Amino acid sequence: MYVAPLCFLYHEPSKLYQIFREMYVRFFFRLHSISSHPSGIVSLCLLFETLLQTYLPQLFYHLREIGAQPLRISFKWMVRAFSGYLATDQLLLLWDRILGYNSLEILAVLAAAVFAFRAVNLMEVTSLAAAEAVLADLSTLKVMPLLQIFLFATVT
Repeated sequence: MYVAPLCFLYHEPSKLYQIFREMYVRFFFRLHSISSHPSGIVSLCLLFETLLQTYLPQLFYHLREIGAQPLRISFKWMVRAFSGYLATDQLLLLWDRILGYNSLEILAVLAAAVFAFRAVNLMEVTSLAAAEAVLADLSTLKVMPLLQIFLFATVT
């Protein structure tokens, strides 16, 4: 799940392995181990829930009330760094931001942004299955506009 997108960039196996190894050792291993590191999966989960509660409180409590824990839905995206969920070009843009910021925190921000983008539809669901259906296909989403709207939109 982490190597396949890199195959679009590196055709030589030894170079592909070097890049994958470096990204895994610097970032992705934190998604598979429990730690208190700010880029660890536990901290990302906390950041995601904090963002959702702060900026979309009605949505957060609506989903919890119907038994659709937002973290249950978004956890799989974050633990895989969105690999397999986003289109490859969008995934590589996201991973470029991970490299640029030297942090995995952008994963939690993007997960919250996806919920914000689909908030109108999510407010109408009445079950976990319906919420999962609304969020099932992320392949058409554009990473940068979603992040920009979520991070820089003015609240009126």
